Amino acid sequence: MGNMMGKRKPGWWLGAALAAAAVLVSGCTAPVDPDELPGVYRNDETGGEISLDADGTFSATGISADDVSRTAGAGIVEFSGTWDFLCAEADCDFVYLTADDGDLGGEFDVQLYTKGPGTVYLHPDPDGPVTLELDKVDDAR
Repeated sequence: MGNMMGKRKPGWWLGAALAAAAVLVSGCTAPVDPDELPGVYRNDETGGEISLDADGTFSATGISADDVSRTAGAGIVEFSGTWDFLCAEADCDFVYLTADDGDLGGEFDVQLYTKGPGTVYLHPDPDGPVTLELDKVDDAR
Protein backbone atom coordinates (compact mmCIF):
# COMPACT_ATOMS: atom_id res chain seq x y z
CA MET A 1 0.00 0.00 0.00
CA GLY A 2 2.36 2.85 0.66
CA ASN A 3 1.91 6.48 1.53
CA MET A 4 -0.45 8.20 -0.92
CA MET A 5 -0.07 11.61 0.67
CA GLY A 6 3.18 12.38 -1.10
CA LYS A 7 2.09 11.14 -4.54
CA ARG A 8 -0.25 13.80 -5.90
CA LYS A 9 -0.27 14.60 -9.56
CA PRO A 10 1.43 17.84 -10.60
CA GLY A 11 -1.05 20.69 -10.86
CA TRP A 12 -3.57 19.24 -8.37
CA TRP A 13 -3.55 22.57 -6.57
CA LEU A 14 -4.79 24.33 -9.71
CA GLY A 15 -7.89 22.13 -9.80
CA ALA A 16 -8.49 22.72 -6.09
CA ALA A 17 -8.08 26.48 -6.51
CA LEU A 18 -10.51 26.56 -9.46
CA ALA A 19 -13.08 24.53 -7.52
CA ALA A 20 -12.80 26.89 -4.53
CA ALA A 21 -13.15 29.93 -6.80
CA ALA A 22 -16.27 28.46 -8.41
CA VAL A 23 -17.86 28.01 -4.98
CA LEU A 24 -17.04 31.59 -3.97
CA VAL A 25 -18.25 33.13 -7.23
CA SER A 26 -21.53 31.20 -7.20
CA GLY A 27 -22.56 33.05 -4.02
CA CYS A 28 -22.14 36.50 -5.58
CA THR A 29 -24.99 38.44 -7.11
CA ALA A 30 -24.93 39.51 -10.71
CA PRO A 31 -23.68 43.06 -11.20
CA VAL A 32 -26.40 45.67 -11.46
CA ASP A 33 -26.39 48.44 -14.05
CA PRO A 34 -27.38 51.67 -12.26
CA ASP A 35 -29.33 52.77 -15.33
CA GLU A 36 -31.54 49.67 -14.95
CA LEU A 37 -32.47 50.39 -11.32
CA PRO A 38 -35.26 52.96 -11.76
CA GLY A 39 -38.69 51.37 -11.64
CA VAL A 40 -41.36 50.04 -9.31
CA TYR A 41 -40.50 47.10 -7.04
CA ARG A 42 -43.28 45.22 -5.25
CA ASN A 43 -43.76 42.33 -2.88
CA ASP A 44 -46.98 40.62 -3.98
CA GLU A 45 -47.46 38.93 -0.60
CA THR A 46 -47.36 42.10 1.53
CA GLY A 47 -48.25 44.74 -1.06
CA GLY A 48 -45.16 46.73 -0.03
CA GLU A 49 -43.79 48.84 -2.86
CA ILE A 50 -40.71 50.98 -3.51
CA SER A 51 -40.51 53.22 -6.55
CA LEU A 52 -37.05 54.37 -7.63
CA ASP A 53 -37.47 57.28 -10.03
CA ALA A 54 -34.94 58.17 -12.73
CA ASP A 55 -34.51 61.66 -11.23
CA GLY A 56 -32.99 60.19 -8.04
CA THR A 57 -36.12 60.36 -5.89
CA PHE A 58 -38.02 57.43 -4.38
CA SER A 59 -41.23 56.64 -2.56
CA ALA A 60 -42.08 53.66 -0.39
CA THR A 61 -45.61 52.55 0.53
CA GLY A 62 -47.03 49.66 2.51
CA ILE A 63 -43.67 48.76 4.08
CA SER A 64 -43.54 47.30 7.59
CA ALA A 65 -41.40 49.39 9.95
CA ASP A 66 -39.70 46.14 11.02
CA ASP A 67 -38.56 45.62 7.42
CA VAL A 68 -36.75 48.97 7.43
CA SER A 69 -35.08 49.07 10.83
CA ARG A 70 -34.80 47.19 14.08
CA THR A 71 -35.65 50.46 15.85
CA ALA A 72 -38.22 52.09 13.56
CA GLY A 73 -41.18 50.84 15.59
CA ALA A 74 -44.22 48.86 14.54
CA GLY A 75 -46.84 49.22 11.86
CA ILE A 76 -46.91 50.05 8.19
CA VAL A 77 -44.91 53.08 7.07
CA GLU A 78 -44.72 55.30 4.03
CA PHE A 79 -41.68 57.43 3.29
CA SER A 80 -39.92 59.20 0.45
CA GLY A 81 -36.71 61.00 -0.36
CA THR A 82 -33.68 60.50 -2.57
CA TRP A 83 -31.74 57.41 -3.63
CA ASP A 84 -28.20 56.73 -4.83
CA PHE A 85 -26.52 53.55 -6.05
CA LEU A 86 -23.07 53.95 -4.58
CA CYS A 87 -21.21 51.49 -6.78
CA ALA A 88 -21.75 48.74 -9.29
CA GLU A 89 -19.16 46.27 -8.05
CA ALA A 90 -19.84 42.77 -6.75
CA ASP A 91 -18.80 43.75 -3.21
CA CYS A 92 -21.06 46.81 -3.09
CA ASP A 93 -24.63 45.85 -3.73
CA PHE A 94 -26.98 48.39 -2.22
CA VAL A 95 -29.04 51.43 -3.03
CA TYR A 96 -28.76 54.10 -0.36
CA LEU A 97 -32.19 55.57 0.45
CA THR A 98 -32.30 58.87 2.34
CA ALA A 99 -35.84 59.31 3.62
CA ASP A 100 -36.61 62.93 4.41
CA ASP A 101 -40.40 62.76 4.43
CA GLY A 102 -42.89 60.30 5.85
CA ASP A 103 -43.58 58.06 8.81
CA LEU A 104 -39.96 57.38 9.82
CA GLY A 105 -39.63 60.78 11.47
CA GLY A 106 -37.03 63.19 10.16
CA GLU A 107 -34.10 62.14 8.02
CA PHE A 108 -33.64 58.36 8.03
CA ASP A 109 -31.22 56.24 6.00
CA VAL A 110 -32.15 52.82 4.60
CA GLN A 111 -30.05 50.36 2.63
CA LEU A 112 -31.93 48.62 -0.16
CA TYR A 113 -29.81 45.70 -1.37
CA THR A 114 -29.75 44.45 -4.95
CA LYS A 115 -30.09 40.78 -5.78
CA GLY A 116 -29.20 41.01 -9.44
CA PRO A 117 -31.27 42.78 -12.06
CA GLY A 118 -34.95 42.99 -11.16
CA THR A 119 -34.90 42.16 -7.44
CA VAL A 120 -34.11 44.22 -4.34
CA TYR A 121 -34.45 43.44 -0.64
CA LEU A 122 -34.42 45.01 2.80
CA HIS A 123 -32.06 43.57 5.39
CA PRO A 124 -31.81 45.90 8.41
CA ASP A 125 -30.05 43.40 10.70
CA PRO A 126 -26.86 42.03 9.12
CA ASP A 127 -27.01 39.06 11.51
CA GLY A 128 -30.67 38.33 10.78
CA PRO A 129 -32.68 37.21 7.79
CA VAL A 130 -33.76 39.29 4.82
CA THR A 131 -36.98 40.98 5.93
CA LEU A 132 -38.59 41.88 2.59
CA GLU A 133 -37.82 41.01 -1.03
CA LEU A 134 -39.35 43.06 -3.86
CA ASP A 135 -39.44 42.27 -7.58
CA LYS A 136 -39.43 44.85 -10.35
CA VAL A 137 -42.91 45.13 -11.84
CA ASP A 138 -42.57 48.28 -13.92
CA ASP A 139 -39.75 50.34 -15.42
CA ALA A 140 -39.44 54.02 -14.59
CA ARG A 141 -41.25 56.41 -16.84
